[in-house]
Amino acid sequence: MLKGLGGLGDMAKMMKKAQEMQGRVTQLQEDLGAMMVTGTAGAGLVTATATAKGELTGLEIDPSIFVPSEKEVAEDLILAAIKDAQVKANERMQSEMAKLTEEMGLPADMKLPF
Repeated sequence: MLKGLGGLGDMAKMMKKAQEMQGRVTQLQEDLGAMMVTGTAGAGLVTATATAKGELTGLEIDPSIFVPSEKEVAEDLILAAIKDAQVKANERMQSEMAKLTEEMGLPADMKLPF
């Protein structure tokens, strides 16, 4: 009935490929934690730095925005810079994920686990 290993050989190849993919995804997750993106607002008055995973790591604020009567403007600029950094982090993560799936010969729209 069973001729040689038959489908088991294909299963072993799939398992090996899955392990390789898991290792590469794990490495990519680590790499994303080290990649930095920068978001800005107010023509550079506020700069937010984040990892490609979206973790905020730094915030630089030009002191000129700290005018008591314009508190809301300062708050808006800070939020805008943080949101810009988060958007860029998400774009970078998606870009890196697309590269990984392409390198592994997977469909471009395949969602990997993160």
